[in-house]
Amino acid sequence: MLNYVTYGETSAPTLLIAHGLFGSARNWAVIAKRLSDQFHVVAVDMRNHGQSPREGSQSYFDMAEDLAKVLSRVGPAHVLGHSMGGKAAMVLALTQPERLNTLIVADIAPVGYGHTQTHLIDAMRQINLTQVNTRRDADRQLSAFVQEEGVRAFLLQSLGVKARAWRLNFDVLEADMPLIIGFPEIEAEFDGATLFLSGAASDYVLPEHRDTIRGLFPSARFAKLSKAGHWLHAEKPREFEAAVRVFLDQKAGD
Repeated sequence: MLNYVTYGETSAPTLLIAHGLFGSARNWAVIAKRLSDQFHVVAVDMRNHGQSPREGSQSYFDMAEDLAKVLSRVGPAHVLGHSMGGKAAMVLALTQPERLNTLIVADIAPVGYGHTQTHLIDAMRQINLTQVNTRRDADRQLSAFVQEEGVRAFLLQSLGVKARAWRLNFDVLEADMPLIIGFPEIEAEFDGATLFLSGAASDYVLPEHRDTIRGLFPSARFAKLSKAGHWLHAEKPREFEAAVRVFLDQKAGD
């Protein structure tokens, strides 16, 4: 069973949040807490991330089944997934649609991508953890391999400084990177309410993806956050939160 953190009253409608590659539930704590005034928010650590079990595969069918097991405990939910978590949420919707009330996919499409993220695994592996006493120590080392300060800050949220250990299963994530950047072939449709929310400055959801998206999610709506990239929820948290609320409020009123 995945590790998960909950916010808000259990009597409220449930919103499950699935993070992206190298992330964790803690990356979503601020947004989860704010949305908990209206929802029972369940933020999970995906397999091989955070405090969740270390497993031998990172396939989307396995990740979707992990989410289904959580939903078997908390009941049907609105499901929000970002990047890798968005793909897992899409597979869940396509294979077990009864588990979802609505679907929100943050900055990812149901397509294969050509860019690998193994260079970030290589960079994190280069950190000499015996010389890390503070997060600043780790950032100083990581800066030799990752120039973007925001990316370093994101990655370092998965480092347990006191334990001097990464909360990521590098071996499996590296071995299954082709599965992570891909998307499985599924002969199904999810006709429930679906929002594809992307960053206007991101190239993950392109106009040429829309036919593929609509073929799987015929009720899909599309929205963009201006001046936001792939990590739109971190770059524009208030605007992201507002877009989620508007969509879910509209669905509640239908």
